[in-house]
Amino acid sequence: MNATQEKLKEQVQQALVAAFGADLAGVDPILVPASNPKFGDYQANVALSLSKKLGKQPRAIAGAIVEKLDVSEICEPPEIAGPGFINLKLKTAYLEAQLNGIQADPRLGVPAAKTPKREIVDFSSPNIAKEMHVGHLRSTIIGDSIARILEFQGHDVLRLNHVGDWGTQFGMLITHLRESDSENNSFWNSLYYEENNQPGFINSPSINIGDLVQFYREAKKKFDEDADFRERSRKAVVELQSNELSAKHAWFFLCEASRKEFQVIYKLLDIKLDERGESFYNPLLPGVVKDLEKSGLLVENQGAKCVFLEGFTNREGEPLPLIVQKSDGGYNYATTDLASLRYRIQQDQAKRIIYVTDAGQGNHFAQFFQVARKAGWIPDDVELVHVPFGLVLGEDGKKFKTRSGDTVRLRDLLDEAVSRAHTDLKTRLEKEERQETEEFINEVARVVGISAVKYADLSQNRTSNYIFSYDKMLDLKGNTAPYMLYVYARIYGISRKGDINFKELGNNAVLLQHETELALAKYLLQLDEVISSVEQDLLPNRLCEYLFELSQKFNQFYDRCPILQAEEPQRTSRLVLCDLTARTLKLGLSLLGIQVLERM
Repeated sequence: MNATQEKLKEQVQQALVAAFGADLAGVDPILVPASNPKFGDYQANVALSLSKKLGKQPRAIAGAIVEKLDVSEICEPPEIAGPGFINLKLKTAYLEAQLNGIQADPRLGVPAAKTPKREIVDFSSPNIAKEMHVGHLRSTIIGDSIARILEFQGHDVLRLNHVGDWGTQFGMLITHLRESDSENNSFWNSLYYEENNQPGFINSPSINIGDLVQFYREAKKKFDEDADFRERSRKAVVELQSNELSAKHAWFFLCEASRKEFQVIYKLLDIKLDERGESFYNPLLPGVVKDLEKSGLLVENQGAKCVFLEGFTNREGEPLPLIVQKSDGGYNYATTDLASLRYRIQQDQAKRIIYVTDAGQGNHFAQFFQVARKAGWIPDDVELVHVPFGLVLGEDGKKFKTRSGDTVRLRDLLDEAVSRAHTDLKTRLEKEERQETEEFINEVARVVGISAVKYADLSQNRTSNYIFSYDKMLDLKGNTAPYMLYVYARIYGISRKGDINFKELGNNAVLLQHETELALAKYLLQLDEVISSVEQDLLPNRLCEYLFELSQKFNQFYDRCPILQAEEPQRTSRLVLCDLTARTLKLGLSLLGIQVLERM
């Protein structure tokens, strides 16, 4: 709820009490934005809900409320419509004052959180020795946007990358690495020990992530087909778990090789993360089992230690167990997630922990959240949130794949978007007979291509699947990043044409006369409401919808109102509206992780 709506809600509540007594002090006035501009800007529907309780007609109740309602500083005189709606229309003078008030505010009137919290956003989370693919796109982009919005609101945000850097698969990878390198020892000769026995390299071995993916496939094939190799791999897991140095060094190399390629993706997407992989929590796993035993929750089932869950059953209708320790003494993902959850609460002091993963993991989160609550590990003031998202689909409506049926590499997807943006821009420049440097073209293509991919994802309700289409996401028309970047660039085109420096406009009085100016002004003042709602419900598409509507309202204003040709003081007022629109777009897009361009 924005500041204006909050004020009006308080005024209607006070009028309700004044008209009908203190018993109604807690009644919601049901104040909502009007569905149609002809009814004003806001509508209070409380009279209809109180008719039965008060034994009066809704219009009579509305009339009594209006008699006691003083909103003269904000609104025109209230009107009663239909069966008892109270319609409120904002005064032009009030809107002008509000816009004049936010001109000098870098936050554009958006208040920071009253009670900042320590919040953790767990997102991206690729697996070591595997390339990031299209499946990592949504977690990475959605998680980053959520973190940006929480940071903007003043929360202390820890961005965690819970990478898959531990487990039995490393046994086969270490064994394959040892045996592949047995002839020339280039890997082992490059190793050295640091003072703390941490691994390091004299020369970085020449394996990149593409090779490493092939390397993983080769190791897996051997593991599946060769019993002796499988046994050596199991021994290598034991060596790694017991910190045997050569195994640890091989593990470290595999992790480093993956991180380098991950970082290429994160740099392209402008993503910042603190890595804390599964290996970080490995020493804490025995303590998880021990504490669950103490609490009486653990049950032994076929040699495994489990916690039986409420509300989850197998196909036979029997209670489903969450395995915490396998019969061979090993641990699984749930154990690591329980350990990480405890650490985040006890050591990181997090008050809200947000997990951004695909919807298919919903049951997993519900299950280990339940175990943690049963064990008494979740204080009352700590909130656990699973932020699920749907699949990325191809234009055939099926899971997005390459023509050969392989999973799409994220690096290839991003490179293709930039390449297409580059081609589109060159074509447009040729039509316009514009001459630009190759440096300019490359930079615009990079920003447009990456922004198009991000926005196409974030503009969808994250709980839904969406169809990935380069043509749609790069379109200069419609709800796309290029459309909004173009609106931003158009505003800066006005400044260049008129030799205007928006920063030198200072605090100038906004005068709202044309209907499109009023519509734009009202929308500019809704930014705080939109950001507040995303902070709570973690749906970035709401911010996308707002920015798209804002862009449309600006274009309507631009088409119908002369700006540089207008007489003063209207000319300066309209330039201030341009500046506020550009700043709102820049701020909103930055919270989505999208960079703006002053020229396209």
